[in-house]
Amino acid sequence: MNINFSIEEAVEKRVSVRNYSAQPIEEDKRVMLDEFIRQMDNPFNQKVSFHFFDMDKSSEDQKLGTYGVIQKAKHYLGASIKPAPFALEAVGYELETVMLYLAHLDIGTCWLGGTFDRKGFAQALNVGDDEILPAITPFGYAQTSRHLQEIVMRTFVQAHKRLEWNKLFFFNDFQTSLTKETAGHFVFPLEMVRLAPSASNKQPWRILLKDGNVHFYEYKTPGYSDVFAYDIQRIDMGIAAAHFEHAINKIGKSGNFVLDADPKISLPEHVEYVFSWVTTD
Repeated sequence: MNINFSIEEAVEKRVSVRNYSAQPIEEDKRVMLDEFIRQMDNPFNQKVSFHFFDMDKSSEDQKLGTYGVIQKAKHYLGASIKPAPFALEAVGYELETVMLYLAHLDIGTCWLGGTFDRKGFAQALNVGDDEILPAITPFGYAQTSRHLQEIVMRTFVQAHKRLEWNKLFFFNDFQTSLTKETAGHFVFPLEMVRLAPSASNKQPWRILLKDGNVHFYEYKTPGYSDVFAYDIQRIDMGIAAAHFEHAINKIGKSGNFVLDADPKISLPEHVEYVFSWVTTD
């Protein structure tokens, strides 16, 4: 998908907002958001469905919870999908793209993958029985101050920190770190990946540049996804794909994601191949 706004500026603007003001979202921005979502697609050939929920229009028996993580949010957006290979990556790709667009509009969001009443939201959003609801986001204008729980959470997950290049990006094998000098025109897309959000800021993506192609791997944090019926870090891999593709498109490099270009190299413990971006230049 090609976006018509600056990925770099949107990434810089996008922070997790957990405390929302009462300022309403302008009608023209709601219309723009609806139109943007109608044009959404993903490189994993999976259908993602988006659902809006307005707290002001909810009935008394729809007291939906985010376990104190989110305060005063009036609007929510959920992404549902039927279980299938690469379904979670598709959700990550599309919902992150929408959240970057909202950042472009100066509207705040916050990824919620575990800290929300999944059953309650699925019912309120009319998610089908054959679908899962892996993630939602509140959206709206940020309150000027953060509430105590937000401060504690940001400190706990070290939300502002990102791993350095030598921990995330590799050249030809996983024993050789990728330098910016060697990365060449991939520097900007990879830096956009490095700055991407992830569940608990785990940053599970590991990326290998080999023979001009970019291979994406997941570092599966031991035990992290055990409380879910699926590997929640696959959503993060979709987020990484979104940041990479939007950035590589901006610099005019041609290529596409493929799901079967595993270079078959020796892997570190807990690391698993997921997909590749193959250049067509």
